[in-house]
Amino acid sequence: MGANTAQKAIITVGESLAEQSQAREALSNNDGCWQEVAQNSPIGIAVADLTGRFLAANAAYQKILGYTEEELRALSFLGVTHKNDRGANGTLVQELLEGRRQQFHIEKRYWRKDGSLIWIRNHVSLVPSAEKVSRFLMAIVEDITERRQAEEQLQKKQAHLEELFEQSPGAVALLDGDHRVVWVNKEFTRLFGYLPEEAVGRRLTDLTVPAELPDEVQRYHDLINRRQRVEAEGIRRRKDGTLLHVSILGVGVSGGCGRVVTYAIYQDITERKRLEEKVKANERELRLQTEVIPQHIWSALPDGSIDYCNQRLLTYLGHTMEEMRVGGDSFIHPDDRDRVLTAWHEAMSQGTAYEVEARLLGSDGQYRWFLERALPLRDHQGQIIKWYGTNTDIEDRKRAENERHRSQAYLVEGERLSHTGSWAWNVSAGQTYWSEETFRIFGFDPAQTKPSFEMFLERVHPEDRPKLEQACNGMTSETREGELDFRIVLPDGSIKYIHAGGHALINESGEVTERFGVHVDMTEQYQARAALEKAYEEINRLKDQLYKENLALREEIDQASMFEEIVGSSPALQRVLSNVAKVAPTDSTVLITGETGTGKELIARAIHKRSHRAERAFVKVNCAALPPSLIGSELFGHEKGAFTGALQRRLGRFELAEGGSIFLDEIGDLPAETQIALLRVLQEREFERIGGSEPIAADVRVIAATHRDLKAEAAAGTFRADLFYRLNVFPIEVPPLRERLEDIPLLVEYFIGRYASRAGKKIRNIHKKTLELFQSYVWPGNLRELQNVIERSVILCEGETLSVDPSWMSTESDPAPQASRPLTERLMDQEKGIIESALAASRGRVAGPSGAAARVGMPPSTLEARIKALKIDKKRFNSG
Repeated sequence: MGANTAQKAIITVGESLAEQSQAREALSNNDGCWQEVAQNSPIGIAVADLTGRFLAANAAYQKILGYTEEELRALSFLGVTHKNDRGANGTLVQELLEGRRQQFHIEKRYWRKDGSLIWIRNHVSLVPSAEKVSRFLMAIVEDITERRQAEEQLQKKQAHLEELFEQSPGAVALLDGDHRVVWVNKEFTRLFGYLPEEAVGRRLTDLTVPAELPDEVQRYHDLINRRQRVEAEGIRRRKDGTLLHVSILGVGVSGGCGRVVTYAIYQDITERKRLEEKVKANERELRLQTEVIPQHIWSALPDGSIDYCNQRLLTYLGHTMEEMRVGGDSFIHPDDRDRVLTAWHEAMSQGTAYEVEARLLGSDGQYRWFLERALPLRDHQGQIIKWYGTNTDIEDRKRAENERHRSQAYLVEGERLSHTGSWAWNVSAGQTYWSEETFRIFGFDPAQTKPSFEMFLERVHPEDRPKLEQACNGMTSETREGELDFRIVLPDGSIKYIHAGGHALINESGEVTERFGVHVDMTEQYQARAALEKAYEEINRLKDQLYKENLALREEIDQASMFEEIVGSSPALQRVLSNVAKVAPTDSTVLITGETGTGKELIARAIHKRSHRAERAFVKVNCAALPPSLIGSELFGHEKGAFTGALQRRLGRFELAEGGSIFLDEIGDLPAETQIALLRVLQEREFERIGGSEPIAADVRVIAATHRDLKAEAAAGTFRADLFYRLNVFPIEVPPLRERLEDIPLLVEYFIGRYASRAGKKIRNIHKKTLELFQSYVWPGNLRELQNVIERSVILCEGETLSVDPSWMSTESDPAPQASRPLTERLMDQEKGIIESALAASRGRVAGPSGAAARVGMPPSTLEARIKALKIDKKRFNSG
């Protein structure tokens, strides 16, 4: 609505000039009240008639507009109002006069008397008519020019800021105190996918924060509300639900009335994160590579402090990474420490490469030699930002060098001791080399003499010089090797006898490039030869006599050493030793029987030692100590992959005993399937490894031993009869100790000497009652029991006389151990165990090449009958 329209609307209300006069008069009549309330108020107050013409104004109002009260009475509200604000002002006045409003507020511009424009906040109310007083308008005015100017400036700044944010590469969102979006820039829309109208008014948390991160965002809000700047990185959600990595900058600014307005700025760092992850992956890969490299890898900061070591270095030193960062040089050998630290400090101060050899202490307490190298890494300004180094183990090289030095020293010493001097001649260069011993042999000083062929000829005896010159002709072309004996004459007139030999080095063209040779001083040998020749006849004379004496002595020594651990002279033992002496020189299979502890292994060793196989291996196998599932592999070996756990080929005991003897102790405990394989060895002298297909020849003598009655077991079917007869070629039964009572004094003396020596005691006598007790006791444990009793007695003996407590043997006096069950029962149990093992191996199958019958060596029908008789449920062995 225009100013004229508003004015007409005011006039049409029915106000007249008469009413204006009445209002002035009423105002004049109430002048005292006006002066008291209005004139002293700091707020501008003015009254006007219903047409808007001024009736009165207080001093503050006059000061705001720059008019006097008289000048104002000639003006109206709308007259001093900016034309762009009159329409809105007139509409509000009309609504006031029509009763649709009781009052109104408006901010508008006034023209001052000086022509300047000011902003005012105008509160207008209609004062109702009273007695003799017509209605009039009252305006309370506040000069808000400075505030509006500040707001306009702020709006300009805001617009400028928004423009900057629009041009910002970051996504910017302005949030109010409730963290709702007030404004977003274009980059926010591009990054998160929300249009401004979709974002404004909604909480930013609802738009971009994943469900699992509300606590993180709340922490940021709390910091911003405390006017703290937030800089962080996190994960945010786009409109389409995808997630991205962003950097976050949150800044809280004052929004008035204590409220905080937040600017949230986001930068997409997804690609940077991807690159960082790639860099981290590369670093992990690099570090993994450093763990594979067979070197110690380390790095250090510019000040020399260690910041990384690979695991190989940490493991060697036995330190943690934290301990390495702290520093220290305790792991450097004390003799190398000063040299290493000096080289390291010099390299750091000059920025040059670092290289030093030093010994480092390992976690095992041993020092090893390492070659330490390091290079500096510099930035674009040339400043060192890091050192990268390696430690290479050179212990083997150092040992080789030391060995070479020792070898050279040994060579020099060896030449000196053997009177052998070496020489070399480079044909093309014409250079000659003599060792120190060569100079000494020819009587020259190596410090003052340069070796040459001419000076060599000067020393040669005149009678031998022609043949030597003839032998040396063609040394540059002939490739043959030769030896020559000649004499040399030293300056003191003494003569030495020299034996010379040479060798030529030939190139690809067949030309001689170098010659090497030795000069051996044979003077002492020549001088000794005469004496040797004189004694030669005497030696020949005594030769035959010594030979005969040697044969007799050797036979005596063999007889004594053969039975050095078999003590006794009883007739029973002498019969056994006689049989040993007879069978030992042959290759016949021997079966040694006897009770436990009678010394069957000693008899087996005596047989081997007396045989022609004595120089080869004697391999012992205790068949009872091996699991049935492994004894075949132990005896005959296996191929790689023959069974679960066979990771590589293994040689069996028969192969290890090739050319020698194998002692199969407790042969009666062999499983049935192994008995078959052993029978093949005895019959055909060959076997196959488990899992193999190629037969292996067996040149091995078999000596077996058992405490069982194999003949009875063979008759009962629990031991293969054919194997028994193959083993029983030459049986030797070792008598129990109760049948060798006359050997007990010798055995007691032998065992006392052995254990007293070990215990560091001197026992010279044995109590008579003790010896009588020993000879009256039946010794069910045989030699092993006697040996244990003597050892116990020696340990407890405190003097020079040995005695035994009779109570030690009171519980062992039965003449023979009594079987807890009849023999037939035990044989049936053994037979049942063998059959069940065969059924388990064949998975319940009886017949066929791999069936249980073939494994135990009996016809299938016979095995079926035994299974039935022994009440074996073969179904439980089926593979299903």
